[in-house]
Amino acid sequence: MSDKGEIKLDTYEQKVSYGFGWQFGRQLHKNNFEGLDINAVVAAIKQCYEGQPSLLNDKELDKAYDAVKDKMKAAKAEQEKNLKALNEQFLAENAKREGVTVTESGLQYEVIEEGTGAKPAATSVVRTHYHGSFINGQVFDSSVTRNEPAEFALSEVIPGWTEALQMMKVGSKWRIAVPASIGYGEAGSPPVIPGGSTLVFEINLLDIVE
Repeated sequence: MSDKGEIKLDTYEQKVSYGFGWQFGRQLHKNNFEGLDINAVVAAIKQCYEGQPSLLNDKELDKAYDAVKDKMKAAKAEQEKNLKALNEQFLAENAKREGVTVTESGLQYEVIEEGTGAKPAATSVVRTHYHGSFINGQVFDSSVTRNEPAEFALSEVIPGWTEALQMMKVGSKWRIAVPASIGYGEAGSPPVIPGGSTLVFEINLLDIVE
């Protein structure tokens, strides 16, 4: 048994050895280190296992770690700066669209369909269908796609949802834009939602459960 004639996995020992490598590779993947040189990784493992001396001393490694850490920190700061600018631009342009109302908290909402039922209270549990997307249109969560309405207490969701749902009548369908300040904040909700994200939802309030 082999993969393209390069890796032999005929014995149990070979398979366990492969398992060790797979576990290490999975950990490397989780670290999500941009710029990883897998050939350097494999070479270091081989040299270390064979008892060869390291090609780098501690001082050289520390210097490299610090340089990469600084580079990643700068890249993250630049990414956050760009994201903030894009979010601010989106909210400014969306607020000018016909039919969009902006509340004191910064919530922006647009009525797509007006329902005729009751409005939930802050203590209510509701049933909804929704699409959640980023400002670029990428959907990150959708009860519609799952074909399963979501039930939750208004006290358990982000402030933007709590505010919007209390203004909606059962049967209503709204499109809302939620700034980070009334969403998931600067921390976000890793790994799905980056910190500082403005989120867009289409919400259909189906029912007040209790």
